[in-house]
Amino acid sequence: MIEIFDTIISRDLAERYFHCDLPHCKGRCCVEGDAGAPLEKAEFNILRKILPVIWNDLSPDAQRVINAQGVACIDREGETVTSIVNGKDCVFTCYDENAVCRCAIEKAYYEGKTDFLKPVSCHLYPVRVKQYKYYKAVNYDKWNICKAGELLGKLKQVPLYQFLKEPLIRKFGSEWYNALDECVKTMVKPKISKDRI
Repeated sequence: MIEIFDTIISRDLAERYFHCDLPHCKGRCCVEGDAGAPLEKAEFNILRKILPVIWNDLSPDAQRVINAQGVACIDREGETVTSIVNGKDCVFTCYDENAVCRCAIEKAYYEGKTDFLKPVSCHLYPVRVKQYKYYKAVNYDKWNICKAGELLGKLKQVPLYQFLKEPLIRKFGSEWYNALDECVKTMVKPKISKDRI
């Protein structure tokens, strides 16, 4: 584990390679799972505010869910998360011509329609942050849908924390990221076995 300020960081961020491979995974992290994306308090109001901007990019089913329960709900762990459709898709998903799942919020951002990129938990994925009483745990959320991202990251030799530089700075700040980077550079590098790709 790595300790920086009030965070405890898994060594996976330094020791594992990662680079999203959307053509292979098809954006399944926005579809699979039993709950939506965790939201910070301010993000709930932002999502409600930008909803008219992205409304036409949402599926009719997503629109019905939002009309019935709103952009977010409380999951079984008591966290505020984005609402989901039929127990899987985040309500903010949309699909491109290649059936790749995309984020309607991010699409609007890159089209210049909003200055909000997407919830920070989505931007950070596959890293998850959990708040405890005195510290935040920063962990790699390992599961099979991201295997292609691990393989591409190994091919490109991109450590997970470097791939996520922008969202990590967004969440924790440049000083935190620079401290992590310095710490990683001084770590003794383990031999990465075949089962750690």
